[in-house]
Amino acid sequence: MVAPRSRPDACPGALQVHQAADGPLARVRLPGGVLTPAQLQVLAESARDLGNGEIELTSRGNVQLRAVDDPAEFARRLADTGLLPSHTHERVRNILASPLTGRIGGVADLRDLVDELDRRLCADSALAELPGRVLFTLDDGRGDVSALGGDFGVHAVNETEVALVLAGCDSGARISVAQSVDVLLDAARTFLGLRGGQWRLSEIDDGIERTLTALTLQPTAEPVTGYAEHRPPIGWLDQPDGTVTLGGGLAFGILESRMAEFLAAVEKPVIVTPWRSVLLCDLDEWSAEQVVRVLAPMGLIFDENSPWLLVSACTGRPGCEKALADVRTDARDAVLGGELPAPGRQHWSGCDRCCGRPKGEVTDVVATGTGYRVDNP
Repeated sequence: MVAPRSRPDACPGALQVHQAADGPLARVRLPGGVLTPAQLQVLAESARDLGNGEIELTSRGNVQLRAVDDPAEFARRLADTGLLPSHTHERVRNILASPLTGRIGGVADLRDLVDELDRRLCADSALAELPGRVLFTLDDGRGDVSALGGDFGVHAVNETEVALVLAGCDSGARISVAQSVDVLLDAARTFLGLRGGQWRLSEIDDGIERTLTALTLQPTAEPVTGYAEHRPPIGWLDQPDGTVTLGGGLAFGILESRMAEFLAAVEKPVIVTPWRSVLLCDLDEWSAEQVVRVLAPMGLIFDENSPWLLVSACTGRPGCEKALADVRTDARDAVLGGELPAPGRQHWSGCDRCCGRPKGEVTDVVATGTGYRVDNP
């Protein structure tokens, strides 16, 4: 068991902002990563008018704005466009779903579960007490979000049945797709009774077993193990219905406000992925070709072999007062100069906290004040 937390969870939200070195940081939860064109336009305008001109994508498929000079106005804009449906629950709406579910691949379409889970989560006053670190995952069977270590999740094993995932592991319990939201919310309520100040289910001794007991569920199947690490879906992706999804990567997961406005102008659904990339969905072929022609020169990455997709970085200087280096500038110079310190995936960090580090096998490139230390996985 992890030692009891000495302070309450202080994850930032749209209302509870974090006072970073470069000003207030506001984080907006996007259940399932889904954005309408109108919502993306509001985010783009807010980044330009109120922030530093950038929308940062997070490893939970959310977005955040830095240096927000009027947090109250930002919250008002979010509420007006439906991005702030609950003032009491906005920090706990951490719901990851397989980004391509219902469009390409997977064994079940879980899009409706995202909406139902979010709506019922916000309707339960007790669940407003969940820590902001708690994560729900809805995996359509391909293993992409189950690999990300959610607290409470489901993993489709066929079109009608899912595995119950607890603390990032298949518990062995099987339930129907129709039961999923009921069981996930009951599991979250159980966690509130067990947590004793802890932030994650994995921090509780025998947390999986105690949760199953409270839910009156038992393991009935061999657990699915070895969820594969996934890279972002990048490039031209054909949908079975004849339309196209475009997967675009972003250097350091930063979406400039001008590019965001171009994406919004296409007037198609946008999905923010947990790999800090975006999907532009349901395009006809002609429109997809025009998007690539316009946005590739602006920095949207459609090449799955681009070195930019292997490199992530924390905020670093000047945005973080704990950082020992401007890691994004240094990492950018290394990519452009072809002098990355290690092959494969790597995360550049301004200090030993390694904030924003992706899961899986990743080389850590850590600022020490006198240079960088390279820690291989």
